[in-house]
This record gives sequence, C-alpha cells and structure tokens, in this order.
Amino acid sequence: MLRRGRASLAFSFFTQGATFALLVTRIPAIQDRYGVSDALLPVFLAAVPILAGVGSVTTEQLVKRIRPSLLLRWSQPVVMLALLGVGAGGNMAELAVSLAAFGLAVGALDASMNMLGVSLQRTYGRSIMLSFHAVYSLGGILGASLAWVGAHWHLALWVSYLPVVAVLLPAALVGSRWYVDGDPAPVEDGAQGSAGGVVFKVLLPLCLVMTFAYIGDSTVSNWSAKYLKDVLGSSEQLATVPYNVYMVTTLVGRAIGDFGVRRFGAVPVVRLGALVAAAGFAVVAAAPGAWVGMAGFTLLGLGLCVLVPQTFAAAGRLFPGASDGAIARLNIFNYVGFLIGSPLVGALGDAWSYRGAMLVPMVLVLVTLVYARSFATRSDRYGGGHERPRTADVGRGSNGL
Repeated sequence: MLRRGRASLAFSFFTQGATFALLVTRIPAIQDRYGVSDALLPVFLAAVPILAGVGSVTTEQLVKRIRPSLLLRWSQPVVMLALLGVGAGGNMAELAVSLAAFGLAVGALDASMNMLGVSLQRTYGRSIMLSFHAVYSLGGILGASLAWVGAHWHLALWVSYLPVVAVLLPAALVGSRWYVDGDPAPVEDGAQGSAGGVVFKVLLPLCLVMTFAYIGDSTVSNWSAKYLKDVLGSSEQLATVPYNVYMVTTLVGRAIGDFGVRRFGAVPVVRLGALVAAAGFAVVAAAPGAWVGMAGFTLLGLGLCVLVPQTFAAAGRLFPGASDGAIARLNIFNYVGFLIGSPLVGALGDAWSYRGAMLVPMVLVLVTLVYARSFATRSDRYGGGHERPRTADVGRGSNGL
C-alpha cells in the first residue's frame, strides 16, 4: 500500500507541475486571446496567488474534518478543468472565473499534496520529500515543452490544453484511490507542536525561508529572459534558455537531494543549498556575458531546489501532532514570495539596476543560514544524519475513500 500511495502521490505532483507550467508559460497568448491590457494583466496575475493563499487557509480548517487525500482527490480535477476554462473561455468575465477557480483550488491542492508527502516521509522514516518535488519539476518541463509546441504551431489555447487534461485528469482520479493518509504522529519529548494547534512564532523561521525561496524562484521565472537579453546582450532565442536550464537543474538537484539528506542530515543540505543559490545570484549579477549568466542560473537551480521541500518536511517535524495545519499555514508563504519577488526585482531594476536587483534575492536566500537549525531532524539533534523509521507507523494509512 505504501508503494502505491507513494507512486500515486508522485503522479499528482507530476500532474500539477505540468498543469501549472501550461498556464504560466502561455500568459502572453492568454493576454492576446482575451485582450487583457498591460495595465490589467498584473491584477489577473496577482489574483491567482492571493486566492491560492485563501485556498490554503481554508484547507487548514477543512483538514480538521476531511482527510487531506479527499481534498487532493477533488481539488486536482478542479485545477485542470479551470485550466481548460482559461483556454476555452469567450470573454474576460469567463477568464476571471476560471482563474479564480484555479487559484482557490491550487491552494488546496498544494497544501494537501505536501501534507500527504510529509505523512509518507514520516511513515517511511527517511527523506523522500525531494523526490516528490523532483517529479513536479519533471511535470513542469513537460508542460513547458508542450506549451512551446502549442506556441510554435500557433494552436488555440484550448487545443493545447484539452489533450493534456483528457489524459491526466482521469489518470489522476484513478491514482487517487491509493493516496495514503497518515494519523498525527505521537508528540515526542521536546517537540514544539501538539495536536492542539500550531504556534506561529515557532513556524515563523520556516515561513521566512519559504518566502525567500520563492522570491528567488520567481526572480528566475519572471526575469531571467529579460536579464539575459537586455543586460547581458544575448539573442532573443538564447534568452529563452536560462529558465529551461533552471528547471532541468532543479530536477537533477531534487532527484539526488534525498540521498544527501539521508547521508548528512537536513541542516547541512539546506545550508549548502542556500550557499549555492547565493553564489548563483552573485554570478548572474557579475556576469560579463550571456554564457556566464546561464552558469549562474544553473547554480540557482541546484541551490534553490532543496529549500522548499525541506521546509515542508521541517514543518511536519516541528509540529508532529498538528503537521497538516502547519503545512497549510506554511504553504501561504509560497504565494507571498511569488507575489513579492517579481515586483521587487522589477522596481529595483528600474530604479537602480537589474544587476543590483539580483543581489537582493541573494541576500534573502543567505538569511536561510540563520534559520538552518529549524530544519534539524531528531537524529540531527542527537548526532548523525540518518532519520530513523517510526516502527509504530509502518503499515499505517488509508486509501482516503
């Protein structure tokens, strides 16, 4: 059951990666289809993460009565159908409704996916969270590739989206039969949380790390192409490469990251990730040309990729009796970072310089080093990097039906 539960959850991460990439990489086409002005576009773009935050807050309350597996099972189809609605709508009101549904559902989906991932990691007794996020990156690469095909062949948005939804939606529904829910873990001596709730003061360091990580991520996704073309003088074609390189190196880093956590512990891996990411921003800021700039974006992918999965895992460890609530609350800061990152870099770039703007996320990522001890596992505190399995939890779970 655990293997099927892990595989079905991994497919859910993959599906969400592909779905989200299909939306964000076709924003220019969506703008053209609906005639959204440049002034109005930021309103639409900001509404999605804001509503996702609302969805995540709602999930924190819902999981007190409904298993996370059920929330994930039904929020994922809503996300995919909302994507199809974005592609098939006929006017701006329909676009607004589809994006609102997408935002609210994606907040519930992101939170419930990571709840189940943390629960499975606890049951396995070793680090597996990075593998789920690696599959998300793989889905993102597939979605971005399919979006490129649609743009290259000038396909209507609904024509690009329909085959993907038609394949992934029923597959996700079938796979959801094997989601594994976990019961709250017994609270160990010295644990910060209890079944009574989440102490925000204790969670705050992880919220800051999540925010800073997504400021870095949104900087790459929103500004890498412009930076390479306008600052480093690359061709328009070459300017599309850094984000793809970033996604590939994110996939590679997450694919091998769990082994590092098992061998050395979460704290050294998080510290190394922060240092590598900061080095990437420094290289980008100082790059004399496009190829050196791409080397910097490569380092960014390898460094930033470990921070978010380990932040979710750390929240589960800090609040073993209330991990679902902690993860739902932490997930809000995913969207906070996304909202802050792009406008922050843009404003600094216009007022100062884009090279200088790259130093701001560099400093913010380095702040992670201050909070690295919040990622410590129980075995880290007592010496050694290996996480020990909870034998009482093995075999625990439900198919969520």
